[in-house]
Amino acid sequence: MIDERRVAEGRVRVYRGRRSDRDTDRAATAAMLAEAGDSGVPALRVWAPGRSLAFGRRDARADGYARATAAAREHGFPPVERSVGGRAVAYAESTLAFAHAIPLDDARVGLNDRYDVAVDTIVAALRDAGADVERGEPPASYCPGDYSVRVAGGGKVAGIAQRVRRNAALVSGCVTVAERGPIRAVLAPVYDALGVAFDPGSVGSVAGAGGPNDPSTVRESLESGFVGDRDAAVRDVADLPTGGD
Repeated sequence: MIDERRVAEGRVRVYRGRRSDRDTDRAATAAMLAEAGDSGVPALRVWAPGRSLAFGRRDARADGYARATAAAREHGFPPVERSVGGRAVAYAESTLAFAHAIPLDDARVGLNDRYDVAVDTIVAALRDAGADVERGEPPASYCPGDYSVRVAGGGKVAGIAQRVRRNAALVSGCVTVAERGPIRAVLAPVYDALGVAFDPGSVGSVAGAGGPNDPSTVRESLESGFVGDRDAAVRDVADLPTGGD
């Protein structure tokens, strides 16, 4: 019998583009995760999802949630809810999302290792692009967590979340490429409404760290970092089914 997971070693599927609306785009990522678990072939997406403000489950239960979503709309950031991650995150036009689907043999092990690898990969990729970044985050940052990337001695550039299924894990997050101003402007009233400490100065960007302000250039660097020396099969996200999780 052929060991399909051994055959899959050294390969990765890279999906590019985005679906026309957020629900079908989210379904595409779920389908990518399911495909990776079933096939044993890792998969990766790095894309610009468009302007929005993604609230976590804790935000949705907060007393000030209605005021927070109203503030997001007033600043031109459509509010959405996500199933993974922590507190509110703002996506500007140039903000990139990434999702790395990793097949698992045992879902009970490797959680922290996957986080560490993702942080190291993002730091190395952004440094390769010319940005002076490091692991960690400043105090009173948006969506605070243990696994973040910041401008060296400055604001937060990237945050990472993870969800684990029976046969695959999805390590995902966002990278702020250039637009700090609009993100600071919307997150200040949003976090105030949620009753969570937030320092607008804690928002950093790849461009602010000396890297490029072009999301396509940053995307290419991130793809290269996550793919590494594996053989990449590049596909369009439209090739994924509309369901999967």
